[in-house]
Amino acid sequence: MEKLKVSERRLCSVLGQPRSTQRRKIKTKDDEQALREEIVKLACDYGRYGYRRITALLRNQGWKVNHKRVERIWRQEGLKVPQKQPKRKRLWLNDGSCIRLRALYPNHVWSYDFVADRTSDGRPIRMLTIIDEYTRECLSIHTQRRIKAPEVLYKLSELFITKGVPDHIRSDNGSEFSAKSVRGWLERLGVKTLFIEPGSPWENGYIESFNGKLRDELLNGEIFDNILEARVIAEQWREHYNKIRPHSSLNFRPPVPEVMIPHQYASA
Repeated sequence: MEKLKVSERRLCSVLGQPRSTQRRKIKTKDDEQALREEIVKLACDYGRYGYRRITALLRNQGWKVNHKRVERIWRQEGLKVPQKQPKRKRLWLNDGSCIRLRALYPNHVWSYDFVADRTSDGRPIRMLTIIDEYTRECLSIHTQRRIKAPEVLYKLSELFITKGVPDHIRSDNGSEFSAKSVRGWLERLGVKTLFIEPGSPWENGYIESFNGKLRDELLNGEIFDNILEARVIAEQWREHYNKIRPHSSLNFRPPVPEVMIPHQYASA
């Protein structure tokens, strides 16, 4: 109107806009900002919910609001439900023990777990794998038909003598690791236990990754006739893994301490 010097009636006619819409003044309610903040908060907490479901949540909280008002704010804030939701990992705070503690130096965090396999006669074998999360070195692959808490203690004590005592040790909640005898013994030595949330193997990612390599590179391609053969071959693979096999997170160097370059682990 200012630029072309035309009347409001003519301009609205050309644009196809009712004159009442042009003259209507926006009225903002007193709770507009609070409602806007709550909608954004709910949209962040429930990323797969649309504005209609958010409206229902607001009403459950006591807000007297219809879906049209929520939709208007939803659009103004640029909110939308993504077509593809990226998966995310959770690190539950299980009494503080499952916080992802990143290893900062050798013997800071160890982790251990079991791998199951069978000999050619169908009898089961178990492998107790123990690694240093900082150096990625495999400290032990202890192979037996059965491994219970006393044998876990024996193997740990052997490693503590030869490798030193770690500050923390991470594991799942298996009975062999959560037994009172094991926890009490580690506590007396000053080793803090980090138990992952049940059913959440990603919280123990380093040992899970190692076990995957062990199975892919060794167990899936070997047939063991007896337990002794399994021990020997597993130990040979462990030596190869520590001293020869390139590790991608270590700039394709083996994790054995003699060839470590400390500053590279900070960026790995």
